[in-house]
Amino acid sequence: MKLLHLDSSILGQNSVSRQLTAAVVDAVRQRHAALDVSYRDLASQSIAHLSGEIIGANFTAEADWTDTQRSESALSNALIEEFLAADVLVIGAPMYNFSIPSQLKSWIDRVAAAGRTFKYTENGPQGLAGGKKVVIVSSRGGVYSTEQGQLMDFQEDYLRTVLGFLGISDIEFVRAEAVNMGDDKRATAIHAAKEAIAKLAL
Repeated sequence: MKLLHLDSSILGQNSVSRQLTAAVVDAVRQRHAALDVSYRDLASQSIAHLSGEIIGANFTAEADWTDTQRSESALSNALIEEFLAADVLVIGAPMYNFSIPSQLKSWIDRVAAAGRTFKYTENGPQGLAGGKKVVIVSSRGGVYSTEQGQLMDFQEDYLRTVLGFLGISDIEFVRAEAVNMGDDKRATAIHAAKEAIAKLAL
């Protein structure tokens, strides 16, 4: 079994999502001794946001590529291959300003590639990356699981939608909320999340 572990929090050792993604990976490793783990820290080794120059490689003969286009195309290909090879993805996705970190969005923009991870058909788009299990650790400073809070949540629905577009339907969320609302609530949220991790079907 191959597992791709992604962290995107900018908070380093103070990150709740990093603590919890590590716990998910440990839980999977305990159940699968031969687990092959690939890790990317999208915050410390950030992926450049798509630019006109980078995307322009798709419309330019390779012989005419710039140095940036060559290096970024190689990176995109490596990210796509790594994504497609994974049986399980563990994604740390803290909520920043009601959505996901831009570092995680940059990774998504690279792996959501027409002809590689999805294709257009006469019946509409078709995902090509199915058959994977995805566990998303969703950490939030406040509480967004309430009816009112859900109106401001552009984090979890977006991730479920974009992964579904790529053909992935087996998605589970481990949620830690109110982590910035005092030490007691933070500790309670982390404890509840770890209990949820122990019950994951992995």
